[in-house]
Amino acid sequence: MKFAGAPISWGVCEVPGWGHQLTPERVLAEMREVGLSATETGPQGFLPSQPEELTTLLGSYGLSCVGSFVPVVLHDTAHDPATDIAGPLESLVASAADVLVLAAATGSDGYDSRPTLDDAQWSTLLGNLDRLAEAAADRGILAVLHPHVGTMVENRAEVQRVLDGSAIQLCLDTGHLLIGGTDPVQLARDVPGRIAHAHLKDVDAAMAARVQAGELTYTDAVRDGIYTPLGRGDVDIAGLVTALRANGYDGWFVMEQDTILAGEPAGEGPIGDVRASVAYLQDVCRAVEV
Repeated sequence: MKFAGAPISWGVCEVPGWGHQLTPERVLAEMREVGLSATETGPQGFLPSQPEELTTLLGSYGLSCVGSFVPVVLHDTAHDPATDIAGPLESLVASAADVLVLAAATGSDGYDSRPTLDDAQWSTLLGNLDRLAEAAADRGILAVLHPHVGTMVENRAEVQRVLDGSAIQLCLDTGHLLIGGTDPVQLARDVPGRIAHAHLKDVDAAMAARVQAGELTYTDAVRDGIYTPLGRGDVDIAGLVTALRANGYDGWFVMEQDTILAGEPAGEGPIGDVRASVAYLQDVCRAVEV
């Protein structure tokens, strides 16, 4: 089984003002320390954009590149999202990565609000998904759509609209799906052929319900600890891994615990939770493979 890490577990995020941003050197060194051998790239600007610099830096820490998370505006007829993925595709190809993880961005910063699309905008979004997937495939890269809180594809009905109206594969993010009202394990069982990438998050379901009810913004929920180390929240991580593997899934499992840091950690910082998640997932992997 292939599992990897992501900089968001160390609080590194594309949202302006998200929180204190740790250096790439610290994040990559700590990934290596907990035994990870691969990572997603994190937000634009965190790691070098030049392919040779990227591969050299990752290689110096014994890491390979899994893919990149790229939020793009897909519903606006006046905007061509192909220009947004050109640079990331070059880096992914050069670093022998596998996956371009797309999110249907709103066009505004952050994930605390979003507009409502009309049918014409949905048609544009779905058409762009297929077009970008084809452009990525032409370069040997798999494009997947990441249903994500605060984007245009968040809840179960919107996920279904993508499944019905587009051929793109999905990134199954257990945390964002649960917060958006989708049971990630059931989705994995319902459409196993459409799941090509997985982000493993564990979630405090009571806090997720408050986000769904509008009592708590997504950002405040992350700051307050809605995400937990794997195995300590309310997502059936073991059940999900078992369901995917039983249906032939051989893609990546990327561990993520979205975090907001108030400042430079005084103690060990995020690595403690990441280490706990790695240990838990290793136990799950051994049980699944038995």
